[in-house]
Amino acid sequence: MDPIDYYERYAGVYYDNTVDLEMNEVLDKFLVLLPENAEVLDLGCGSGRDSLYLEEQGCYVTLLDGSKEMCKLAEIHTDKEVLHMDYAEMNFEKVFDGIWACASLLHLSDKEIDGIMEKTLQALKPNGILYMSFKYGEAMEIRSGRLYHDYTEETAIALIERCELAELLEVWVSADNRGREQQWLNILVKAKEENE
Repeated sequence: MDPIDYYERYAGVYYDNTVDLEMNEVLDKFLVLLPENAEVLDLGCGSGRDSLYLEEQGCYVTLLDGSKEMCKLAEIHTDKEVLHMDYAEMNFEKVFDGIWACASLLHLSDKEIDGIMEKTLQALKPNGILYMSFKYGEAMEIRSGRLYHDYTEETAIALIERCELAELLEVWVSADNRGREQQWLNILVKAKEENE
């Protein structure tokens, strides 16, 4: 099943399972790298949970998700408009101080990830900050009807090194917020000036 089809079908279940998760510790690591009143894109916003926290901290947040059903739920939850857009359709040019991509790029295959990374980095202002998280591991396989592309420190570093506009700031492993055995790989990246 295509990941978008999955989230269209199970949007309500996914919303219920994730809307109350506590992400503040990681969000604060992201926020400290941003300017005051930062323009932030919540890429693959899901329920909009993290957008609300970012706004509470003074950010101006644009919400985007590829699933129409998730967009509807996020709009109800946040009382904000959510852009319904596939990542490949993004065409932002140096708009955002930060991009928050929490568990939102983990369904991309090897063939897709580099192009989406390029579009994502192009959407950042020079020195803008990108946060991404992936399930920790080495597999790229279908699980629960969706492709999952897991990353380790080594494969994440290789991904960033392939992106000319990316400078790796930090990679770390964290526990799952739902209490599962699954670990997560967290990545912070800075967008380089194009002439560096």
